[in-house]
Amino acid sequence: MKLQETKKHLLLSGLIALVFGLTVYPTKAQAQIIDQLDVNIPFQFHAGSAKLPAGQYIVQILADSDLTVMEIKSANDSTSTLLEVRDTQANGTPAKSELIFNKYGNRYFLEKAFEEGSPNGSRVTDFSYEKRVGQAAADGEEHVPAHKRGKQGT
Repeated sequence: MKLQETKKHLLLSGLIALVFGLTVYPTKAQAQIIDQLDVNIPFQFHAGSAKLPAGQYIVQILADSDLTVMEIKSANDSTSTLLEVRDTQANGTPAKSELIFNKYGNRYFLEKAFEEGSPNGSRVTDFSYEKRVGQAAADGEEHVPAHKRGKQGT
């Protein structure tokens, strides 16, 4: 009888430890663009299948999208597009918020967005047009600084 009680006690202790471990263990972070970002993009660019002019934009992850849809809209609300995104990681923690574009000749394609202080960001998943244009090797990346909405001069 004593052996059965000991086994039950060990099993119960193990179960409690497992439940505690699962509640304390950090889960995989979702896309970490929490705030709206203000960005001045100095060149015409593609965001998914949309072609957008140079200008001031507001970038945000739509809260009701399970953090998988990014909206990029012009500051004057004249242009807007929705992009499907997935989680991505920066090589380091960005000191400033930024958008990263792939560059092919004089064409720019939005690839990633990061918010300052977080290595977790968002990566655009629709590369269909970019793949067609990018048959030649990429010229490089272009990083464009962004600022948290309402925060100026940083």
